[in-house]
Amino acid sequence: MLYWLMKRVLIGPALNLMFRPWVDGEQNIPDKGGAIFASNHLSFSDSFLLALILPRRMTFVAKADYFTGTGLKGRLTKAFFSGVGQIPIDRSGGSASEGALKSGLQVLRRGEFFGIYPEGTRSPDGRLYKGKTGVARLALEAGVPVIPVAMIGTDKAQPTGQIVPKIMRIGIRIGKPMDFSRYAGMQDDRFVLRSITDEVMYELMLLSGQEYVDVYASTVKDRIAGKVKEIGGAAAHIVTDRVRRGGDGKPEAVEAPPESAEETTDADSSDVAVDADEPSRASGS
Repeated sequence: MLYWLMKRVLIGPALNLMFRPWVDGEQNIPDKGGAIFASNHLSFSDSFLLALILPRRMTFVAKADYFTGTGLKGRLTKAFFSGVGQIPIDRSGGSASEGALKSGLQVLRRGEFFGIYPEGTRSPDGRLYKGKTGVARLALEAGVPVIPVAMIGTDKAQPTGQIVPKIMRIGIRIGKPMDFSRYAGMQDDRFVLRSITDEVMYELMLLSGQEYVDVYASTVKDRIAGKVKEIGGAAAHIVTDRVRRGGDGKPEAVEAPPESAEETTDADSSDVAVDADEPSRASGS
């Protein structure tokens, strides 16, 4: 009830006025049954805008911190995130990934939509980064299609760190459902999971028009954070921008770690719709 009140009365109309989202591929939205919507991730507002244009309920996973605050602010934050269809997940360790998958499976087995960001976090520079295999495992466990979704221009409407969005039009492209039933029963085969994930990322690249980088976005963010920490002070934001774009203003080339090191990240990371570094600001903080 609160979800639809938020979408149709309290939040949805304002978002429609601010962003006037255009949608391409509405015919690819399933009329019934569960489905995974796998999206690129450019902005904090992506989850709200995707849910806004879907005719059926969409569920994402959010940091447990949003649901455990105290006082009036904590209660308002919890009510907000519950109202917009997000469920809490503890990201404190490897078990967080299992918790996210279980929550997603429950949603999908009820025949509902579940949203996931295969990159695991927002893109640090507008490019599309390597996907984590949770989306593949979830698709095989639930036996549902994956719907690739490209958010267009949301990083310009609400860049990272900007609380108040710009009033501008954004776009959403919805791709054709991807059926992976040919891999049924193979959810424990990491090579199958990687193959499925790469296939999903390829579709996202085509839909979004983003440059693809075969490195995890979290790896790049860690590099940015490390260099900013070294400099510190008032120049930190300048260094952050230069690291993201490279010293000459072009995107920095990033070398991938050895494959074995990256695959261990797949196993214990939660590639769901939540940013570990996102401040709790949606309720006005």
